[in-house]
Amino acid sequence: MTTEELSSPPGSPSADFESLKQVNAYGAEYWSARDLQPLMGYDQWRRFQQAIKRAMASCEESGNQPLNHFAGAGKPITGGKGAVQVVDDFHLSRFACYLIAINGDPRKPEIALAQQYFIVQARRQEITDQLAADKERLEIRKQTAEEFKALSGAAQQAGVHGRMFGIFHDAGYKGLYGGIGNEQIKRRKGIAEKENLLDRMNATELAANQFRMTQTRDKLAREGVHTEQQAIRTHEEVGREVRDAIRRIGGTLPENIPPAEHIKKVEKRLKQAKPKLKLDKRDARGLKGEEGSAAE
Repeated sequence: MTTEELSSPPGSPSADFESLKQVNAYGAEYWSARDLQPLMGYDQWRRFQQAIKRAMASCEESGNQPLNHFAGAGKPITGGKGAVQVVDDFHLSRFACYLIAINGDPRKPEIALAQQYFIVQARRQEITDQLAADKERLEIRKQTAEEFKALSGAAQQAGVHGRMFGIFHDAGYKGLYGGIGNEQIKRRKGIAEKENLLDRMNATELAANQFRMTQTRDKLAREGVHTEQQAIRTHEEVGREVRDAIRRIGGTLPENIPPAEHIKKVEKRLKQAKPKLKLDKRDARGLKGEEGSAAE
């Protein structure tokens, strides 16, 4: 992040933060925690220390070295009668300031401003391929659930009622899966009878089914379908069209895609996941700076 990128109008929150920045012997930028304390809305040093400790723990959990970003220091304070007292302080890297901001009291408007300013580090966040795949699959699963509800509403408008809803939805599977319906697909893939088939689909298979549902819903409305049998035929036809498209582009036909782990396990893993923040080499060194690496 260059100086030009960080330039801000005088008197703005960004300018206030930037005016407190200092440079250490290694040529690395840092902020004094004591200087930041009032700017982040903390009246008591003890409270601010708690936020710093949470940030240090977050730094370690994110895969970075706290010692590179949080350095204990003393700060001389001049009293009312001119007496100088040295109080505890921390020298903080830009990344440390960012972590303090996101671990601070969210009720404080000053914290919100600090988050906006130090968010420059968030762009360097990299999540593992597994985490990215989990997030993608969970999002598509949620979208598919919404699309299923919307398609059911469209089917009702087209004249589908009662027990025929099961036949209507199965028709879409039969078109897409080469003539086999929901229960047959589960048996083929070794999925328990009581499980929701959609919960065991990977992102690719979910996307194909979501597309099938979306296109069927649009086709029912566009063609003014108003009978059960016509709605069922329409759904199966759209499923076949999607299947043909997959075949034409050389994709794996859905019945041949192995079952994925249950979506609830994915959701649980995402809730427990601790994001890793990968910084570039210079920022990872934090307070040690570039010159610090040469001195080691």
